[in-house]
Amino acid sequence: MRDGEVDVLGTPYQSRVIDLGHDEEGPVVATLVSRRAQAPTGRAVLYVHGFVDYFFQTHLADFYTDRGWDFYALDLRKYGRSLLPHQTPNFCRSLTDYYPELDAAASIIRDEEGHHTLLVNGHSTGGLITSLWTHDRRDERLVDGLFLNSPFFDFNARWVVRRPFAAAVARVGRARPLRIVPVAPSPVYGQTLHAEQRGEWSYDLAWKPLLGFPVRAGWLAAIREAHQRLRAGLAIPAPVLLACSVRSFRGSAWHEAAALADAVLDVEHMVRWAPGLGPHVTVVRVDGGLHDLTLSGPVVRARVFDEVGRWMGAYVERPVRVDETGGVAEAA
Repeated sequence: MRDGEVDVLGTPYQSRVIDLGHDEEGPVVATLVSRRAQAPTGRAVLYVHGFVDYFFQTHLADFYTDRGWDFYALDLRKYGRSLLPHQTPNFCRSLTDYYPELDAAASIIRDEEGHHTLLVNGHSTGGLITSLWTHDRRDERLVDGLFLNSPFFDFNARWVVRRPFAAAVARVGRARPLRIVPVAPSPVYGQTLHAEQRGEWSYDLAWKPLLGFPVRAGWLAAIREAHQRLRAGLAIPAPVLLACSVRSFRGSAWHEAAALADAVLDVEHMVRWAPGLGPHVTVVRVDGGLHDLTLSGPVVRARVFDEVGRWMGAYVERPVRVDETGGVAEAA
């Protein structure tokens, strides 16, 4: 672990590099971004981004820190801040490849920095990864709540593509993992977001390009394997909030409807598989929500934050006591 320094977002964001050793492409790192709440409560949130993504949503950090939660965001290996010149962007052979940086982040947050409550906030592919990780670490009770923002629970395609075609590509992926899968990327979602297009957000197009990065057969095989595990059912002990849009948009050309829907995934898949996450799952569907609900229009994202805050208050936040030295601890 290297010491933290001022992040690319500037003060008050800090970032530290987590050294993950080497893989077949060479050195591997992840990056943990952090921002302290002005009035900390001993609670922390860990945000994990999606595919072709990285952390840039400072208003999301504002939401949590205003509630007294210290904010952390993890740029996974080969994504965003963690992408090194010799690496294949966003590539993995298994979603368990990301467990070492998730374990390291949880250790920093809980053990090194002394937080007694940890909420994990996963978006899209990050929602799939964190669901499996929280399930696999359930005996360690690392996670006190899981908020899934439009999680990637199935491929957004017809059944023949989701099942037989994906199975065939997965077989290729085992033999030739870096082979590019010929899928036609759509610019529509990027157009709804970026300030130079039709959106309101500025972010690094080298780390989050409008047309994404090539889809590799090995990555698709890893996602398919994760989906199979999800469909078999998980046993996440912590309360789960799954939030998604009311509708999906399908189309390769811009239309006004894309600005009021999920233009990446099928929201019905998310709702279908939600009950299998664990015994305590809440589903919220947001009219007009984009794929990343927190990047929706101002009125819509205000409702998203209201819903998340209400759920946190009911199921995750715990009363704390302040001792005579000013320290905080979970109340009995």
